[in-house]
Amino acid sequence: MTTDYPSHIAGARTAVPGAGDRSDNVNPATGAVLGTIHHATTADVDAAVAAAQAAQPAWAALTGAARGRILKRTADILRRDTAALARLEVLDTGKPISEALAVDVSSAADCLEFFGGLAAAVQGEHIPLGSSAFAYTRREPLGVCAGIGAWNYPLQIAAWKAAPALAMGNAMIFKPSDMTPATALALAEAFAEAGLPAGLYSVVQGDGRIGAALATHPDIAKVSVTGSVPTGHKVMAGAAETLKHVTMELGGKSALIVFEDADLENAVAAALMANFYTQGEVCTNGTRVFVAEALHDRFLARLVERTAKLVVGDPLDPATHVGALISAAHMDKVLGFIETGTREGAELAIGGKRRTDGALAAGNFVEPTVFARCRDGMTIVGEEIFGPVLSLLTFREEAEVVARANATPFGLAAGLMTRDLARAHRVAAALEAGVVWVNDYNLTPIEMPFGGVKRSGIGRENGLAALDAYSERKSVYVSLGDVDCPYPT
Repeated sequence: MTTDYPSHIAGARTAVPGAGDRSDNVNPATGAVLGTIHHATTADVDAAVAAAQAAQPAWAALTGAARGRILKRTADILRRDTAALARLEVLDTGKPISEALAVDVSSAADCLEFFGGLAAAVQGEHIPLGSSAFAYTRREPLGVCAGIGAWNYPLQIAAWKAAPALAMGNAMIFKPSDMTPATALALAEAFAEAGLPAGLYSVVQGDGRIGAALATHPDIAKVSVTGSVPTGHKVMAGAAETLKHVTMELGGKSALIVFEDADLENAVAAALMANFYTQGEVCTNGTRVFVAEALHDRFLARLVERTAKLVVGDPLDPATHVGALISAAHMDKVLGFIETGTREGAELAIGGKRRTDGALAAGNFVEPTVFARCRDGMTIVGEEIFGPVLSLLTFREEAEVVARANATPFGLAAGLMTRDLARAHRVAAALEAGVVWVNDYNLTPIEMPFGGVKRSGIGRENGLAALDAYSERKSVYVSLGDVDCPYPT
C-alpha cells in the first residue's frame, strides 16, 4: 500500500490530489515506491504564509513558559512514537534503523525540549545612562520564518529550525526535501497533538521551485536552509530581494587530523564515525583524514580491519551498520568519484564497489571505501562526495597539516586526535571551521552552536545562538528629564 504525502497548512493536511506536480517517494534500499508526493503550489505557499500571519501575533503575546510547555509536550510525543518515526525515517533515507532510533528521533526531541525550556528565559537588558536616562532592549520575534531541509536528517533538521523559531514567538513554514517528505508531516501532527495553534508550523512539499517561492516571498522575514552550496547561493540570492535574515548550513570537506601521540583505537573509531555514519551522507564528515607519518601504517591496517567488519545491508535490520544512499543518481555520482580516485592514483585499500548481492540488488548500496596514499590535489580530496569514501593522507609537522586542512573553500567542521592538551587548543584555534571536535567526531549536542565558515554557511543553529537568529533586538531610550534643546524658545 502506498501513501500520499501532501502539504500540511493551517493545522491540517491539504486535500489530495492537489493542483501541483507529483513525484514518487522511493525507498532507497529497495527501489519500491512508498507513495506520491503532492507538490505545493505558489498559492499553497501564500496560504501557509497567511495562516502564519494570522496565528503568529497571539503566539508571540503568550508568555515564554506557555510556548515552552507546548514544545516540551511535542518532545514527549516524539519520544513516545520513537519506533514509528524511526521506521519512517529509515524508509525515506535508507539509513540504518539503529541510527534513527539512537540519534534522529532523540535529537529532534532533545531540541524541542531544550528550546522549550529556554523560551521562558529570553530577556532584554537594562542599560543605565546616568541619573537622567536609561535604555533597555527587547527581544522580539521576526514574524513568519521559513526553513528548507535536506534529505539526510529530515526530522532532526525540521526540529532544529522549528523549535528555536517557535520558542521566540515566530511561525515556521518548513519545506522538506522532495526525497524525504514523511517525518516533517509527522512533526506537524505531533505539534497539533501537543496543542500548537494552527498556522504556526506548516509543511509545504516540493522541489527547488517551492524553496525559491519561500526565499522570495515578501511576507517571510527569515529563511534558514540546510543543503548544498549551490542551493545556498540560490536561496541567498532570492532572500536578498527583500533583505531577509538568512541562516545557511551548507556543504563541507572537513579534515580529521590524527597526531602521532593519539590513542590508535580512538583515532580509528573517530575516522569510522567521520566517514561511514549514515553511509557517509553527513555534511560535517571528516573525509580528509590526515595521519602523522609515524602512525600511518598501524592506523591504516587497523582502519581496514575495522572497516571490513561493517555490515552493509537492509536498513531495517538492527545489525546493519551501512545503509543505502539516497538515490540511484547519487549512488552513481559516488561511484564516479571512486573511479576517479583510482584513475588519479589513490590506492584503494578496501571497498569501492556497489553491493548487489541478494536483496541489496535493487537498492543504492556502496561499500565503505578507504583510499590510501592520497595527495592534496586529487579530486576525491578536494570535492565533497557525500558518500562512504575516506581519503587518507600523511603529514609531518603541525603547521603543515593545519595549512593543508585549511586549504579548502569549505569550513564546516574539523577534528583532531591528540593527548597533548596544549596542542589540542592551539590547533582548534588555528583550524578554519565552525565546529572543531577534540578526541571525538560528529557529535552535535543541541546545547552547542552549529554552523560553518567560508562557503560552508552563514549563522548558527542550536544553542543560545539560535534564539538570536530568530529574534530582533529593539533598543528603547527613556529620558527622565527635560529635552536638552539648543534652539531658541
